[in-house]
Amino acid sequence: MPIKIPSGLPARDILDSERIFALEKPEAERQRVRPLKLVILNLMPKKIETETQLLRLISKSPLQVEIDFMKTSTHEATHVSADHLVKFYENLDAFKDNYYDGFVVTGAPVEHMPFEDVDYWDEFKTILDWASTHVFSTMYLCWGAMGALYYRYGIHKVDYPEKIFGVFPQYLQDEYCFLTNGFDEINLQPHSRLAGVNENEVRANHDLQILTWGPQSGPGLIATRDFSEVFALGHWEYGKYTLAEEYERDMAKGMTNVPFPKNYFPHDDPKLEPLFAWRAHANLLWRNWLNWVYQTTPYDLTEVPQLRAEKKLGTDRSIRHEPGGPRQDDFKPFVHDGYGVIQG
Repeated sequence: MPIKIPSGLPARDILDSERIFALEKPEAERQRVRPLKLVILNLMPKKIETETQLLRLISKSPLQVEIDFMKTSTHEATHVSADHLVKFYENLDAFKDNYYDGFVVTGAPVEHMPFEDVDYWDEFKTILDWASTHVFSTMYLCWGAMGALYYRYGIHKVDYPEKIFGVFPQYLQDEYCFLTNGFDEINLQPHSRLAGVNENEVRANHDLQILTWGPQSGPGLIATRDFSEVFALGHWEYGKYTLAEEYERDMAKGMTNVPFPKNYFPHDDPKLEPLFAWRAHANLLWRNWLNWVYQTTPYDLTEVPQLRAEKKLGTDRSIRHEPGGPRQDDFKPFVHDGYGVIQG
């Protein structure tokens, strides 16, 4: 929640420089409070599992949040009952006149395919166009992040010969960033993908900033400068056993480009219970995002199109911290800790 301070307090300038959100008394007294409105585009095959993962994170916020669920109309889901979709999901036509504080776009198991070969690619682009005028801030996950970076910023997808699979260390790039406020210098993020993004293209785009980066997994969290779009390449939303279930699924399919999940099972022994080592940062990221949306979104959501057109989304910060780079001392944490959890 924002802190309320007396008007003109000298500490305001320092707080602003560190991107700590502070409301002076007259601003706070003018605030009107309402529930946040979120819509989730769920592209994952196991709809209910993904719903649970996301709602678990969203529910940790002290804010009241109203949730709608969106589906594509050009792809028929096969891992969930039609009754569930009819009861809880609508396609874009039902939402086109609505405005939302936040939008969540999940991943999808199609990262190995060219974007244009995905059967709902054209619809995906139409949904993103709608969101650009009807949503204050969007959180994209895994393939959703790759697709959005490609369509909206021309960032190309990079296909990998072998899946990045497991839990990997990510280095914090900017300690004052609002979204990663409170993150440890090294945080852990699950990854399960056969592709990534062209890191050089991301760094060359002034509208984008890399917030976490790993020596094996590359960028883990990217955002626009105004935080109107957030791109998580990994899966902080995953539950404790999700990677194990995916590994069993991929092995049953006979896939040969899927390695044993790294830094997941103690001593790399799949008979042992996996370590849930990313939960704290997952909760922190989502709390930070919802908190930022709550503090900066207009009370009247119909103002979003004009604010976007005028590039006035988010808080006005005169001091901008450029993201730093990875550590320069070649420090490799947890190469061997006797427990076999984090390697490299």
